[in-house]
Amino acid sequence: MSARRLRLAAVSFLNARPITHGIERGLVGKGRFELWFDLPARCAEAVAEGEADLALMPVASYAAARGELRLVPGIAIASRGPVRTVLLLGDVPWEEMETIVLDAASRTSQVLVQILGRARGLAPRCESAEHDRIVDLVRGRRGGLLIGDACFAASRRFAHVYDLGAEWTARVGLPFVYAAWAGRPDALAPGDVALLQESLALGLAEREAIARGFAEPNRIDIETSLRYLTRNIHYELGASELCGAAAFVERGHQVGLFGEKPALRFYANEARPRPAAARLSPSLDGLLSEAAAGRRLSFDEGVALCASASLHDLGQAADARRGHLHPHGVATYIIDRNINYTNACTTACHFCNFHRSPGDARVYVLGEDELAAKLRETVDLGGLQVLFQGGVNPDLGLTYFEDLFRFMKSSFPLAIHGLSPEEIRRLAEREDLSIPAVIERLVAAGLDSIPGGGAEILDDEIRRRISPRKCSVGTWLEVMREAHRLGLRSTATMVFGFGEEPRHVVGHLDKLRVLQDETAGFTAFICWSFQAEGSRLPLQGDTSATRYLRMLALARLYLDNFPNLQVSWVTMGPAVGQVGLRFGGNDFGSAMIEENVVAQAGAVFKLSASEIEACIRWAGFSPRRRNMRYEWIE
Repeated sequence: MSARRLRLAAVSFLNARPITHGIERGLVGKGRFELWFDLPARCAEAVAEGEADLALMPVASYAAARGELRLVPGIAIASRGPVRTVLLLGDVPWEEMETIVLDAASRTSQVLVQILGRARGLAPRCESAEHDRIVDLVRGRRGGLLIGDACFAASRRFAHVYDLGAEWTARVGLPFVYAAWAGRPDALAPGDVALLQESLALGLAEREAIARGFAEPNRIDIETSLRYLTRNIHYELGASELCGAAAFVERGHQVGLFGEKPALRFYANEARPRPAAARLSPSLDGLLSEAAAGRRLSFDEGVALCASASLHDLGQAADARRGHLHPHGVATYIIDRNINYTNACTTACHFCNFHRSPGDARVYVLGEDELAAKLRETVDLGGLQVLFQGGVNPDLGLTYFEDLFRFMKSSFPLAIHGLSPEEIRRLAEREDLSIPAVIERLVAAGLDSIPGGGAEILDDEIRRRISPRKCSVGTWLEVMREAHRLGLRSTATMVFGFGEEPRHVVGHLDKLRVLQDETAGFTAFICWSFQAEGSRLPLQGDTSATRYLRMLALARLYLDNFPNLQVSWVTMGPAVGQVGLRFGGNDFGSAMIEENVVAQAGAVFKLSASEIEACIRWAGFSPRRRNMRYEWIE
């Protein structure tokens, strides 16, 4: 990387101004950044043509780029509902439009209107026109896609106005990401990401001034422009936003609007984790009230709540927080199958009843025919993915998984949610490869996401006691960090009942929260109690339903950057799962077609999809089926 100034091309609309505010004002990156503004599509072209090093470009342009690009973590132009500046306009309803004129300024919006149209069963003819001609071309049965600041005035001119941000979220259940900083993998020098994030932080603090500066010359009242910057546009590229972006890219690929399916890959995040706000020794009631409102708890405050807050008060605060994050009264679930491809394992954790030592007569490895039968049944039952985990079998190398994943992907329309950090760590050691190299090869073979298994309690002292051969806390986190940077999403888990104290529980949650601040790669958190029956490890703590609900509620309040919490009815039972939806949970887990590991420990609860939906309704929520990204499925 040379010492020359970094050339930045940014969107010229109002919604980009908070992102560029610190740079424009010379408050950050002075002497480092050279900034100019243009239409979104032109920003993307500037990177492709070598005129810019980094661009605030449409997500669709990132997805369609010929060369490999990286995204700057944490920064986006996004919406979580109505956006107000991406509109389909018409004299007639959408269903009656024969032609839609697409605004040439943004490829993302062009793809979005076609995806949403196809979801409605519509396929009008599409034409492209320059941004400033769209409004004049809309007449009769010709609609128009318009983006940007011109939408404020244009929305009042037409009988039929469709806000595509609202249309997307209502259908998919996720935010929509319109644009993000992107550039070539070697474009940024150390410190550049932090400067870009600092510029946004300064801009967010000055949104009122930015709105005022826009409103007066554009003849828009200050309340409208400020509401737009504070309520309609969101600037976080968090876990939900990443899932929304991935859903958009995949849907565009499925309908042929993108070529190869691209991954969302990132520059290293150099920003520090967001600290908890300073408080003057508030009461437990005060802490719960603040956490329910979304204020970040410190480690000591989390320990205090874990140790001393009443179950009722924890649950009430967690339910309030869940309601704020998921205001539509929806609880989700998935249909999948847990395929344990082998029970041979050299890790031999003291709490596991499932594993068998290599050489044991009871060892198995699933053959291709048996696996195919399981996968075929999963598809027939409406399954969307397989949870693919097993023991650490020393006889199975990386090529085994590559061949198996390619076979699965070529034969069945199922996502592969597979291989825990411990399995990936052992593969790296066996093949003498780095962890990123192993993940890259697995992704190329078809791996879609990584489960959070093997976390137990993220404390090395406890891990040495219950699973001395399993990877350290640092290695577990390293696998997840590298997976997230390479575009994979993952879940995170916790198992309690190993003699852990409140400091261990909150320490576990804190490590997850810090990594989520860095990568935003975790989609959900799931906890459950240790199933001790028949294991070599005696029960060392409270694993009752009441303690489970305490852990779930605490997680909802402490993990303020995790969008989803899954209840564990498989281990705790359906009734406790229903109660868990009022203790912070928003997802009822899986109608699991097959499960072997916790079943070996005596947990035998089974529910069909229709029974799960009934449980969700009885708990007062509307059921929606989802995939691993928490994208609603029709």
